[in-house]
Order: sequence, then structure tokens, then C-alpha cells
Amino acid sequence: MSFNRRKFLGTSVAASATLAAPMSYAAGHGKPHVVVVGGGAGGATAARYIANDSNGDIAVTLIEPTRTYYTCFFSNLYLGGFKEIEDIGHSYGGLAASGVNVVHDWAVGVDRDAKTVSLAGGGEVSYDKLILSPGIDFVDGAVEGWDLSAQNAMPHAYKAGSQTELLKAQLMAMPEGGTFAMVAPPNPYRCPPGPYERVSMVAHYLKENNPTAKIIVADPKEKFSKMGLFQEGWANHYEGMIDWIGADFGGGNVSVDPSAMTVTIDGEVTNVDVCNVIPAMKAGRIADLAGVTDGNWAPVNAIDMSTKADADVYVLGDSSQQGDMPKSGFSANSQAKVCANAVRGALTGSRVFPAKFSNTCWSLINTNDGVKVGATYEATDEKIAKVDGFISATGETAEVRQATYEESEGWYSGITADMFG
Repeated sequence: MSFNRRKFLGTSVAASATLAAPMSYAAGHGKPHVVVVGGGAGGATAARYIANDSNGDIAVTLIEPTRTYYTCFFSNLYLGGFKEIEDIGHSYGGLAASGVNVVHDWAVGVDRDAKTVSLAGGGEVSYDKLILSPGIDFVDGAVEGWDLSAQNAMPHAYKAGSQTELLKAQLMAMPEGGTFAMVAPPNPYRCPPGPYERVSMVAHYLKENNPTAKIIVADPKEKFSKMGLFQEGWANHYEGMIDWIGADFGGGNVSVDPSAMTVTIDGEVTNVDVCNVIPAMKAGRIADLAGVTDGNWAPVNAIDMSTKADADVYVLGDSSQQGDMPKSGFSANSQAKVCANAVRGALTGSRVFPAKFSNTCWSLINTNDGVKVGATYEATDEKIAKVDGFISATGETAEVRQATYEESEGWYSGITADMFG
């Protein structure tokens, strides 16, 4: 790992000074101040739990640029016609009512020596503990011919909201018998089953509205999450519509031309009508600016999600390099609760419980055809380690699959209430 030496030394000095001096709180607060950057499944949950459970003993500020948060999880169901965009949008009013100071701005820098976060709108916010949960950004040059300037022609839709609406509009505008292409990402990435649920939802929409259309998936991986379940579902519901091209057949040798709307897979050029490019991913940029990443992800301690670069900075969810947990909304929410408990304990002396984590990822393949995969985890000295797991079986009855889908709907209602109040 290559951490900035000045920041590392400054952190060491600050830690030594804390041991020798009386506690003084950030920016003259009469109470400790926790700053959370990123208002998604990790950040919103952490902010809400710290504010709710500290009885007003900790000041909490959440920095999040958007006023409406659209969940990446369940956004594929909007593409498939099972949700409206409003169904996956959430405001921050409940967090504000819980006592969280919500600041709608971009965090553009972190000075770990001074313990401040600088904002795009000017000024800075001081902290005693900093929690970063910025989600993902994309690796430059990950897909030849594509960068963020091409995201309107070939959307990624892996940050939900306007990109999701754009991809849906392009899907709806496809000509009869047209071609939808996806460039799938390499590991690790946000929501391992996500691209394949998206393929399923696109196929569902096309089967109902454009049944002679085709779907091509160029994938750099030899296998993917719930592969057997998805391929069974594609054969049952969308026979002949989906062509998945894995690594063994050149799925990793891909380039795109957004102006010509072509995809080249292992030297073969294909004209397409819609192209969903999901590039390789890395931690959200603020984690890198804070100097707590290894260049891609932020290594953390499993016991409390604190970074290995700075004990007063924590990283949750997709941006963290924590071990066995997938990058998912459920994971981020689970990690946030462990982190919130540890931060409260560190700042107020309240009881800290042993770190336990869980995750489930649900996917919808067709109407009422839901599948899932999940596990429980524990903290070890090395990482968050998987304890046990489960996955849907191929050949399940329609009743079981419908119950799984209904379970996912209940979970969505529950987790968004847990995040936003």
C-alpha cells in the first residue's frame, strides 16, 4: 500500500497527542463530531444509528450532494417495468428529523492532520471521527473506447438515477429486432449478480415489447454470481434471446465505439442499438483523496471498519477492501451498524458489541421468479470472514420463487426505512 507519508506521520503524531492531552472536540463543539461522507446504504445507516443511539451526545453531519438518493439495488426492476423511478428514490428528511445535520454538497478533500473535510461550495467541516461511504467510481481506460464522456451514448447505469432513466429510454427506443449489448465488469465490483439481473430485466421488457430483439453480453469472467440460476432462468423465459460471451470465447477482449455504436468482441465488430458499458470499478474518489486506499480500494480492519491508514477514518460498503463480503447495499448497511457501534464506543465509552455481519442478494429473473444468495460473517484479525452461506436451488417450484421475490420486496422496505427513517 502506498499511503502519503505526511498524512501517515501526521496521524501518528495526532494519536500520540491524544494520549497526552485532554479531549478537545472538532471545531469547538461541546461534544464529539462525526462526519459521514456519502448518503447511501452505508453512510445513511451509520449517520442515523449514531445520531439515534447516542442520545444527543455526538454531533453528526452527513455530506451528500444529491437531495434524492436512488438505490442501485432494485434499479434493474425499473428497467424491467416492475418499478417506477419514484419507487427507488428517497429523501433525507427523515435523517434530518433524527438529528443528523444533512449538508448537500460535494466533499472534495480530506486533511487528516487537521481532521477536516473540504467542500466544493467552500469552507470545511472538522471531525473527530470520519466515515467515508462514497460507493464506487470507474477505472480509467477499463474498456477501450469508453470513458465518462461517453456515458450518455453508452450509459453505465451503475450509479442509479439519471443514468438509469437514460438506459430505460434507450431500451424503449430500440428498433424492432434491434440489439442490446452489455459489457460486463471484471471482479471485484458492486453487486455481483447485478449485471445478470439487468440482463434478465432487459430481456423481460424486450420479450413483452420487442420480442425479436437480441441481447449480447461480453463478459471478462469465466463465471459469475448465481450463474446456474440465471442461465436456467434465461433458458426457461428468454430462449434464444441472450448470447453470453464469457472469457473463454473472447468476452474480455472488448472495445467500443460510442459514435459508431459498435462493439468489437475478440476482433468481431457488431453494430448495436443500445450498449450498457459497466467498467471496472474502484473506491469512490474521496477515499483516494483522503489517502486511505491502495490505489483501488480502502483496506479496513474487520472489527470496526476503520482504515488501516488512519484509526479515525472508517470506510464502509463498496469502497472498502474488507475480505469475504460482496459489495452490496445489504453489506454496506450491515457494516454501518458495526461501525456506528464502534464509533459510539470510542467517543462516549458506551458498550461495543462483537462485530457480526450478514448479507443477502436477491435477483428477479422474470415475474415472481426471484432467487437469492447470502451468508453470515465474523471479524477476524485478517478480514471479514464468511461463516456460512446459502443460495437458491435450480429447479425450485414457482411458489418458492414467488416467496423469494416477496421476501426481497419486504427487505427493500425494511432496509430503506433503516437507512432513511
